[in-house]
Amino acid sequence: MLAVDTNVLVRLLVRDDARQAAAADRVVARGAWVSHLVLAEAVWVLDAVYARTPRQLLAALELLLGHESLAIQDADVVKAAVLQFKLKPALGFSDCLVLAIARKAGHLPLATFDKGLAKLEGTQKL
Repeated sequence: MLAVDTNVLVRLLVRDDARQAAAADRVVARGAWVSHLVLAEAVWVLDAVYARTPRQLLAALELLLGHESLAIQDADVVKAAVLQFKLKPALGFSDCLVLAIARKAGHLPLATFDKGLAKLEGTQKL
């Protein structure tokens, strides 16, 4: 199974370039692996470049998690991050993902200067 980069996921979701979207569809149809980093970057691009709302970002994440041909790195961790992001969208998905990864790795508390993130269980405000 091959891994995909951020721009492949973005084309798959946004479909703003027909040729690239078709190529992304062909690659993903054969099965593709998505790393945490690529997923976080794709959400950032959807937010910063395409001005997607938190609700739209959640829909995109759920679509990717449920995609029959995509294997998401530690899907259980990503699902936990999506749930946290759904509850606290102001935090941003990447913060929720960082906390979920640290939790699974057994490296809590997560030290942070971020006041919003520091309100979550498993963090420590510095």
